[in-house]
Amino acid sequence: MASINKPQVVHVPNGPKALGPYSRVIPATAILGNNQVFTSGQLGINKDGELVGSDVQAQTRQALKNLQTILQTANSDLTLVLKTTVFLKDLGDFNAVNEIYAEFFDQHKPARTCIEVARLPKDALVEIECVALVKA
Repeated sequence: MASINKPQVVHVPNGPKALGPYSRVIPATAILGNNQVFTSGQLGINKDGELVGSDVQAQTRQALKNLQTILQTANSDLTLVLKTTVFLKDLGDFNAVNEIYAEFFDQHKPARTCIEVARLPKDALVEIECVALVKA
């Protein structure tokens, strides 16, 4: 049986702070000895915690930039993402989100689930989380 250690918290000084009592990224290396990181959902907010733009494209772009920052801090990047989950306030925004998403995931296309939800924190239009590998 694999040894299980206490999870480590990775501090992300260059991105927005968590909006609640949760970690923004947890490396599974600290837990199970493997090489994955699990992120919390990222909103389209700036370092001050304010939504960037009132449209889904601007918020998607910022959410993905926040995800990039978090992954870099955890010794990973978007090319190592295995799976994303996209939460949308309105599934009618699916195509608009895909346009921005494709800018960040051009050649590398991870598995993805997209879910419409009733409401997101700060009344955001989109939230994105992922599971990624850690750089070797």
